[in-house]
Amino acid sequence: MNICGIVAEYNPFHNGHKYHIEQTKRETDCDAIVVIMSGNFIQRGVPALFDKWIRTKMALENGADLIIELPLIYSTSSAEYFAQGSISLLDGLGVVSNISFGSDTTDIDTLKRIANVLYLEPENYKKLLQSEIKRGVSYPIARSNALKNFLKKEYDAKYIADILLDPNNILGIEYLKALLYSNSMIKPLAIKRKGGDYNSTAIVDNICSATAIRELLEKNELKAVENVVPKETFDTINNEILNGRAPMFLKNFENEIMYSLRKSTVEELRDIADVTEGLENLIKKASTIGKTIDEIIDIIKTKRYTRTRIQRILLHTLLNVTKKDVEDYKYNPQYIRVLGFTKTGEKVLSQIYNNSNLPIVTSVSKFLKTANSTGQKMLEKDILATDIYTLGYQIPKFREVNLDYIKQVVK
Repeated sequence: MNICGIVAEYNPFHNGHKYHIEQTKRETDCDAIVVIMSGNFIQRGVPALFDKWIRTKMALENGADLIIELPLIYSTSSAEYFAQGSISLLDGLGVVSNISFGSDTTDIDTLKRIANVLYLEPENYKKLLQSEIKRGVSYPIARSNALKNFLKKEYDAKYIADILLDPNNILGIEYLKALLYSNSMIKPLAIKRKGGDYNSTAIVDNICSATAIRELLEKNELKAVENVVPKETFDTINNEILNGRAPMFLKNFENEIMYSLRKSTVEELRDIADVTEGLENLIKKASTIGKTIDEIIDIIKTKRYTRTRIQRILLHTLLNVTKKDVEDYKYNPQYIRVLGFTKTGEKVLSQIYNNSNLPIVTSVSKFLKTANSTGQKMLEKDILATDIYTLGYQIPKFREVNLDYIKQVVK
């Protein structure tokens, strides 16, 4: 079988995602689509609007064949570690020939050139990067400026800057870099995105960004969402909202996050993933001053630390994701956690079983009985994340535990 991989959050699934899957099938002529999908908490440092099983259902109804969960250790990390975990897992399946990602550009050669610089880290580039960091700007801006200067003899500076402004391009570059690190045989494919930019709220030809949909749902403008998602997806969204199970936002976990910050010592905060350069002191101070999540973020936020990074730190504190966790599991996935599959996806699973050295997890309880301590620890993080995710529900009866043990694989 010709099998193509996609890394996604589907937060939520929309017409742009469906277009991406359709174009991927056209351009690769693949027999199946395998999706590595974030679980209940995602890379921007927020909860997913809908739980991982609901988002799995959305994807399987619209062209995906097999959904595999990206472990929490990777799904809430920076773009670099998010990509490293995703590519390592795709590679570990042993059956994927291509990775397809949405991008603001189809100039894959330039994306590869940038990825190569970041992979090799030439001495001149490192000097330019350190110079930018000393100016006190955020790491993404420092890296963008350093790349513009390093590549100025090959590319127009504005062209590089424009490429690095788009989050999808940045993720694509990180996928390409991770492929280099892994010495992977998987071939990359950039699919030009349709509709508005990543953060745009514009609707173009019934396609808009997930950001726009999240804003509409936060404002309870459900009717406007109907035209930008597939019919089956809208029915699912509507049902989840009517049942009081969605949408979920960071503010749903305000009390839990503030509690975790206030009970943590400065030393404990120092060990949390993404906390650097004495930031633990500012976080601790903010937790004693701020009365809301937004107030705490505003106190911590500076030119150097983006809101997204701070949100990730807050989540890492809540979920106890440490620097050691991130380092221990870099390029080291321990299992293939299956969330759902179609009939075609079932055939893909058979191929994975014959080609992969990683255990396939369809039953959490069975895996934990036989897994080594490293695998157990990684999966226990995912289980904890689900147990904490349910605390965000406004209706108490939905605040269940052990859903990872109870929920069936979506078919």
